[in-house]
Parts: sequence; C-alpha cells; structure tokens
Amino acid sequence: MAAKDLGTKYTCFKCSAKFYDMKKPEPICPKCGADQRESPALRPPDKAERKRARAAVEEPVIEEESAEEEAAEEEEAEELPEDDDEDF
Repeated sequence: MAAKDLGTKYTCFKCSAKFYDMKKPEPICPKCGADQRESPALRPPDKAERKRARAAVEEPVIEEESAEEEAAEEEEAEELPEDDDEDF
C-alpha cells in the first residue's frame, strides 16, 4: 500500500510517535490521543514573545577582541622599528 493512500504523515508533538491520519478530519495521535492541531509549533507567538524577539534582533552586536588578538597586536607594535632620526 502506498503512503499516499494513508493520508498525511505526522510526528506527535507530545510523544514523538509517527503516524498517518488515515485521511480523517482530526489528526489524533493513536498512542497518546493528542490532537496535532493543538501543537505549540503551530500557534503564533503571543505579543510578549514577538516583542522579545524583535528587541533581540534590533540590539547591536558588539564584538569584543579576544585576548589572543590583543596580544598579537601588541607584538606587532613592538616589532616595528621606530625611526625618529629621519629628516624629510
């Protein structure tokens, strides 16, 4: 029997069981009885969650230099000769 004849394939959001809805109008998990239309992944985020997500995106990302990069820059500065005697 082909998978197309069994309906839509689901993975239960509660018990992770995989099942087909057998073309029934309500996708109910046969193992735990959870209605897959109530899945938290399908609900839109509430207003507070959207606000937090928007604030997280808008914050500028500040990159701090690591200690290794600072040490490398200091070593490069020490290696460069200083020529104060030259006149142009």
